[in-house]
Formats: sequence, structure tokens, C-alpha cells
Amino acid sequence: MSAFDLRPSPISGIWYPGAAKTLAASIDTFLAEALLPDLRGQVIAVIAPHAGYRYSGAVAAHAFAALRGLQPDLIAILSPYNAYDPRLLLTTSHDAYTTPLGIIEIDKAALADLEFHLKIPITPIAQDREHSLEIELPFLQRIFKQEFKLLPIMIRAQEESIAKQLGEALAQALRNKNAILVASTDLSHFYNQATAKTLDHEMLKRFESFKPETIFEAEQTGKGFACGHAAVAAVEWAAQALGANKVQLLKYATSGDVTGDYSSVVGYGAAVILKKI
Repeated sequence: MSAFDLRPSPISGIWYPGAAKTLAASIDTFLAEALLPDLRGQVIAVIAPHAGYRYSGAVAAHAFAALRGLQPDLIAILSPYNAYDPRLLLTTSHDAYTTPLGIIEIDKAALADLEFHLKIPITPIAQDREHSLEIELPFLQRIFKQEFKLLPIMIRAQEESIAKQLGEALAQALRNKNAILVASTDLSHFYNQATAKTLDHEMLKRFESFKPETIFEAEQTGKGFACGHAAVAAVEWAAQALGANKVQLLKYATSGDVTGDYSSVVGYGAAVILKKI
């Protein structure tokens, strides 16, 4: 694995601890404190926030705790792409992501299969600085003791038509694979606590309705906000095609619940997408 072309991390030691032991201990504490309801059904996907661990780690842990006991070979992560780029969909051009907890190889065959079904180019880029995808990786590395490969997709064009095509193609590419989907998103940004809760609960209600098109309606009309709304919608469309029929909210909080400053907060939600048996 050391011979692989590794994507350099721009956030290790900043957004999460840069020392392996400290990082592992931090994640394990978050996971130990995550209390989940009874989840009845097969877990197809999770929705997790992507702020620095100090702010959203406790919420994110609820999403990843729902994956305990699973042994996927492949994790498909969909996130927003927060810098400008003229291309619609992006992925890393490197062979693997690296964190203090180790290396995660990109599944190039799964990526090619996705592109075949999608018919929209997925542009590989080098040395991206996108935090919203990488931030989920250490949690996955602590939850899953076995090796797994990664299918990373960063969405620049947060449009309903693109998200739906991506979700449908993902379902086709993953149908016969032992895979889990992860959607990376935060909720509203920099409103006061009361306003944030109103906006966030409306957006989470759209997530739970399992009607992905309503997510875009909330975003466009200002009823709720999620920076990764297209990632969530695409994962929901993919999960539906893979047989899922329920979205269950697991945890909600804001940055104010951590800092005590409720004047300008960011909202975080965790959810699981299930195929009820």
C-alpha cells in the first residue's frame, strides 16, 4: 500500500486529531456515548455531518454507530464540493485516501462501473482540499476492522436532475456489491439557535419523508438548508432503488450546544436509511 499515490490530507491535525492514538480514542469516546434506538431492518446508508470533530463528532457518531456489525467491502461516500469548479461531479485522482489511522484504497473498478451507468463525466482531481468527504473516513476506519475500498464522489452541481441521475446510477453500480452508502452534509449555517432549529427540523423532515425531490424544494424556497443536500438526495434515490423504505433520524444538535454560543450556529443531523424486513 505504501507504493500507492496517496491523497495528502489538508485537515488532519486541524479538523480532527493528527495523532493516531488520540484520534482513535476521540472517535471511540464519541461512539461509546452514541445511544441508538432499535433499528429494525437492513442498513443501506447513513447521513452524517462533516464539521470538525469538536463540533459535530458526537452527532456523526450516531450515524456511524448504526453500521456496527456490518462488514462491507465498499463504502460509497457522496459529499458536496465547496470550492468552485466548472465540472459537475468530481473524484480524487489519487489511488487512496490517507488518515492517521491508515490508508483506504479507491475502488477504481467500481468508479468505472458508476461512470458507465451514469453517462455524466466524473472528473478526477489531485490534491483537493475538500473536507466534507475526508472527515467521515476516520469514523469508518474505527467502525470497520476489516479492509474496505472507497468510492468517493464530490458533487459540485447541486441540481436535482444531476443528483437523481447519480443516485440511480449508483444503485446500478452497487446492486451486486457488499456496499454501504454515506451522505455527508451539515444543515443551516450561522443563524441564531431558534432560527436554526426551525430551518433544520424542516430539512430533516424532508430527509425523513424519503422524498428526495422535496429536499430541493426546501432549499430553493428557504424553508431549510443543507450544504450537502444533493448528496443526501442522491443517496436517498440510490437507497430506494436498492430496496430501502425508511429514513430514521438518530440525532440532532448545533454547534451552540457545544460552544454555548447560540447567536450564530451550524446545525448537524445524523440519520440511517433502512430496508425494513
